[in-house]
Amino acid sequence: MFTLQIEHGIKDFGMWKSAYDADPLGREASGVRAERVFRPVGEEHYVVLDLDFATQAEAEQFLGRLKAQVWSAPSVSPALAGGPKTRIVEQLIASRQSQ
Repeated sequence: MFTLQIEHGIKDFGMWKSAYDADPLGREASGVRAERVFRPVGEEHYVVLDLDFATQAEAEQFLGRLKAQVWSAPSVSPALAGGPKTRIVEQLIASRQSQ
């Protein structure tokens, strides 16, 4: 499994969440198998996302679409405060689930 990790500052969580929920790129149709959204404790104007893909190519393609279609201009993504930090990571070890 490959995970596209995205971190970025936001101006307003409600505005950002509405845009995320609108799903302009179609996450599921683009190969996203699971997603997690985090916010660092004490930082209400910052989000961290993990988007899981089966292949590295799917993750890279989705990242390319984000850069071209969503992050290309401030007017397209008004909830963002600055540019995102991204990386694609490969899962090497799966954790055991507590029972």
